[in-house]
Amino acid sequence: MSAYATNTNAPAMRGNWFTRAIDWMDGNGPGAWIALMVAGFIFAGPLGLVLLAFILFTGRFGRRWRGGEDRMSRVRHRCGGRSFHMSRSTGNAAFDAYRTDTIERLEREQQEFEDFLRRLREARDKAEFDQYMEDRAKAAAESHDEDARAQN
Repeated sequence: MSAYATNTNAPAMRGNWFTRAIDWMDGNGPGAWIALMVAGFIFAGPLGLVLLAFILFTGRFGRRWRGGEDRMSRVRHRCGGRSFHMSRSTGNAAFDAYRTDTIERLEREQQEFEDFLRRLREARDKAEFDQYMEDRAKAAAESHDEDARAQN
């Protein structure tokens, strides 16, 4: 192999200049699209509007931000709230049984830990509330004592 061989990890440059430019802009993220749109508005107003329409109609931003989040929520919904797919069998019954038991154990431990955190928060809130009520009672008693001394 020569020292001048092409990088096999680099994406193949396919298509015409327009599709290569769009792929390059997508690779640089939404900031590149915003910069191009602002430049279009600055140098030629209608070009900025065309770029804005292109971005909105092709879903360049929705696919990355909102679309990605929606896609993950759909996957979790199909998997019973989990972010992995456990109904698919691997063909190894012993491993499938182990995986099912382990997942059930981890879910049980997660639920126990969440319950522990909830109880811990409730205890902390109760302690803070009790301290607040005690401080308020002391302040009221001191205020009552000062009023009594002032009247004498």
